[in-house]
Amino acid sequence: MASLKDLRGRINSVKSTRKITQAMKMVAAAKLRRAQAQAEAARPYAQRMERMLASLGAAVADSPDAPKMLIGTGRDQVHLLVVVTAERGLSGPFNTNAGRFARARIRALEAEGKTVKLLTVGRKGATYLKREFGSRFVGEVSYHNVKRIGFEQADELATRITAMLEAGEFDVCTLIYNRFQSVISQVASEQRLIPAPLPANDTAAAPAAAGELPALYEYEPSEEELLAALLPKNLAIQIYRALLENAAGFYGSQMTAMDNATRNAGDMINRLTLNYNRTRQANITKELIEIISGAEAV
Repeated sequence: MASLKDLRGRINSVKSTRKITQAMKMVAAAKLRRAQAQAEAARPYAQRMERMLASLGAAVADSPDAPKMLIGTGRDQVHLLVVVTAERGLSGPFNTNAGRFARARIRALEAEGKTVKLLTVGRKGATYLKREFGSRFVGEVSYHNVKRIGFEQADELATRITAMLEAGEFDVCTLIYNRFQSVISQVASEQRLIPAPLPANDTAAAPAAAGELPALYEYEPSEEELLAALLPKNLAIQIYRALLENAAGFYGSQMTAMDNATRNAGDMINRLTLNYNRTRQANITKELIEIISGAEAV
């Protein structure tokens, strides 16, 4: 049985831990509001950009001069997976979910005989995947010194991916990240970046089925010139949206994890306090019995 001194020490230790988790929960909640607003604001622009480029790309996809970023290299052998995770932990299963999703995707591609290359964004993803797939790594990107993720970070990453495409280092590029749904829900997702996804027949027919007319665009200058300018920008925008979704999901998951930790610490304090009171009462009873026994012996 633990002594009263040991129990007091454990109670004080858990109380200190609860103060830390409460503080981290409040900080995560404050940062979540801004991150969530940024992620939700970026979605419509990124979706409209992707939709417009898909319509524009469908018109020139069969052209021999179509950009590589639109149609790829014509092969489907080497896949580059860009895995986005957080820089820090203490966020529940947030980083693990993205890591497991990427691991399953790697195994599925390699089972098909594909070659997989990994580019990680965030230290946690690199740590998780290196243990099993260290030989597939072609780069690691960390923003732990960046106070707030901005478009310049996404643009740098897009420039790096574009340079790898021009050097013929991969055929298909896929982005893996946690999409923010709510404070308690972040869904591991994938998005193909290169070649750019073109609208399927069922997707094109969806607006008509809903009673809407499909959008018609007139382009000036030519489609090829517009694609050459917009495809690199769209790549950076899609990466930027993923970074914002990842940041919002991280703070939401961290706030939930710290809230659960705070509750668990409170429950543990209650149990330790009850055990402390029982031990203290047992010691008092024992001392009284010794005194009474001594008095009767006299």
